[in-house]
Amino acid sequence: MKFRDGYWGLKKGVYLSNPVELRDREGDGSKMTLYSATKRIGGRGGTLNSPLLTTEISSPFGDVIRVRTIHYRGHWDGGPSFVLEGGVSENVSLEDGEDEAVFTSGGLSVSIGKKDAPWELRFAQGGKYLTRSSGRLGGHMTVDAPHYQGYAPEGGVTYMCEYLALSVGETVYGLGERFTPFVKNGQPVDIWNEDGGTASELTYKNIPFYLSSRGYGVLVNDPGRVQFEVGSEVVSAVQFSVPGEVMDYYLIGGGSLKKVLENYTRLTGRPALPPSWSFGLWLTTSFTTSYDEKTVTGFIDGMRERDIPLHVFHFDCFWMKEYRWVDFQWDRDQFPDPEGMLKRLKDRGLSICLWINPYIAQKSPLFEEGMEKGYLVMTPAGHVWQWDKWQAGMGLVDFTNPGAVQWYREKLRALVRQGVDTFKTDFGERIPTDVVWHDGSDPMKMHNFYTYLYNKTVFELLEEELGRGRALVFARSATAGGQKFPVHWGGDCAATYESMAETLRGGLSLALSGFGFWSHDISGFESTATPDLYKRWIAFGTFSSHSRLHGNESYRVPWNFDGESCDVLRHFTKLKCALMPYIYAQAVKTHRTGVPMMRPMILEHGDDPACAGLDRQYYFGDSLLVAPLFSETGEVSYYLPPGEWTNFLTGERALGGGWRGERHDYFGLPVMVRDNTVILTGSVEDVPSYDYGDGVTVQVFGLKEGSPVEAELFDREGNPEALFTARRRDGRITVARKGSSQAKPWKVLFRTDPVSGGDLKKTGKGLLLEVPADKNSVEVTL
Repeated sequence: MKFRDGYWGLKKGVYLSNPVELRDREGDGSKMTLYSATKRIGGRGGTLNSPLLTTEISSPFGDVIRVRTIHYRGHWDGGPSFVLEGGVSENVSLEDGEDEAVFTSGGLSVSIGKKDAPWELRFAQGGKYLTRSSGRLGGHMTVDAPHYQGYAPEGGVTYMCEYLALSVGETVYGLGERFTPFVKNGQPVDIWNEDGGTASELTYKNIPFYLSSRGYGVLVNDPGRVQFEVGSEVVSAVQFSVPGEVMDYYLIGGGSLKKVLENYTRLTGRPALPPSWSFGLWLTTSFTTSYDEKTVTGFIDGMRERDIPLHVFHFDCFWMKEYRWVDFQWDRDQFPDPEGMLKRLKDRGLSICLWINPYIAQKSPLFEEGMEKGYLVMTPAGHVWQWDKWQAGMGLVDFTNPGAVQWYREKLRALVRQGVDTFKTDFGERIPTDVVWHDGSDPMKMHNFYTYLYNKTVFELLEEELGRGRALVFARSATAGGQKFPVHWGGDCAATYESMAETLRGGLSLALSGFGFWSHDISGFESTATPDLYKRWIAFGTFSSHSRLHGNESYRVPWNFDGESCDVLRHFTKLKCALMPYIYAQAVKTHRTGVPMMRPMILEHGDDPACAGLDRQYYFGDSLLVAPLFSETGEVSYYLPPGEWTNFLTGERALGGGWRGERHDYFGLPVMVRDNTVILTGSVEDVPSYDYGDGVTVQVFGLKEGSPVEAELFDREGNPEALFTARRRDGRITVARKGSSQAKPWKVLFRTDPVSGGDLKKTGKGLLLEVPADKNSVEVTL
């Protein structure tokens, strides 16, 4: 929201009370409180008839500082609030110097000048300047006040507003899954969840958190409508505003972009570890297509006949009867024996997903039940809130009511006990504001926060029934903290290369907003892709944390496109299964640290200015640089950072430090590995969940002289199993393992180094050495 008329003035009808003079400071060992007048005080009379802004500075843990500025403390806040970790840490220091007061948490500090200095909060990490808040710009805003007495406006709408400075060349990222330009500088951003597809400024996942290239992040601690002006009002500042009388934000440091994300996800919650089976290939019925058990069985048989591994089958909306979403009852006309069908599917090794949403159609028997028990959201007039968008006469489950939460869970529990493994938690964005919530929550804040309660309800039910480490949802909407309940997918993209690119852009933006696991509809949801696009999107989908074939009005089975599509899907699905030792280790890292699996280039190369705006390539985990193809010509242009690299798929060598142009057939794309890297691959290529340690291959790329390179192996439950190290020293390479997998055979594949010794075998990928189970190290000569 823009308040200013240029830099110097304010828009007509806008009144600003900004901190001008620090009048008092208090400190209690864990918090610093500042009291600021909104004008220069010349004498005792100057303290009358004007606001006094209170700023509280505290820290939940090291390298994170909370800034809370209050105009009227008695202003009603009905919640909800973000679920944040940590209270008020006492492991902070307060220094009262001659010219300034400094509050420090870990390596992060904020300083404020004394009474006669211009009002300014200045943030630094380890002494390095990050950003500052100038008192001249921000503060308490009143808009459209009908009366102004010269010292305090009466009436109007009030906001609290903050401006944090942008340095020369500083770039801003995040703010949710945004499909607009990846670098947010110059953009106004409205944090308000909408069902808007992937081709506009609207988005399903709005997160009031941004990440700066200078090595800090900012979380605005308000689940309601937060409005950002990222260099789009004052070009040298990020401005953000919230309605009301309190501005509350966390400035998050750490010394690097990864450390900032680690601290942010420590504050808002780390993602759960998805089960290993979920990293395989998902196939769906699609949305408005016609399907029954025969259709489903035909798809599964067709995949098996063509030797295409399939691991999850998803039933979209019409597993229930029309006009009844949701009643959680199978359409017995199409699926007369759902229990038997699910058993038959699971006997074939498939996991099962069902579509759900939080709405209850009027024709559903659950509508009457929910209305009688008070489980549906109400209007101020005392009626059940209803409308005809999506489902005729639908109501909305009130997840602020504990009874409604349990009621909804029990309906899902019955399906899990039938054999369902997970749910696609669709929607959660169309949340009305002209309603009354059971717990009295502020409807404006509940609009965005509803998705957190919805997905938490479903995720925790799955954990109750299946156990920790075995639960996941497939969610479309989110707010801050929603990353705790993976997986999220990118919503309704279209079957075009442009939409494929905007989908990736949204996913990378979400990754820098703290979300670790992400997927998308391979080949696009709207319309039907050309065979060319379908095959290119398969490659992109493989190198995403989760891979799903799904669409709107047509089936997404590969033989509906062309014969080569079957070959391409088989090729990449088997490749992903073989990569599972690497992929699942990266998933565990994401679970433990909050660093996403799909990483924008800026996250791995924060000091390389060429990476600042790259949004058509990314890292898949620590070691694989991926550049999908976005053209029917088969051509791709991508940036390769300095170093020596190898294409993981072809073995082609490349020297980094610039842009590369390449052409690839449908079975290839740039998947680059930098020298001095070790990647673990498995011995199985038809399922994603297997004994990763049995026959694991240690792939070694261009070792440098010196310190060992490590790769950790986890089992299919996410438990540590073995640590592999490779070291080059004095003309020899030693590869060793230690851990509980020592009773299993393993292999070493030298992808680039010309080595000799042992029983090396020449393969199309490099020199292979098979190691017996009882041997824990090998040595070869360069």
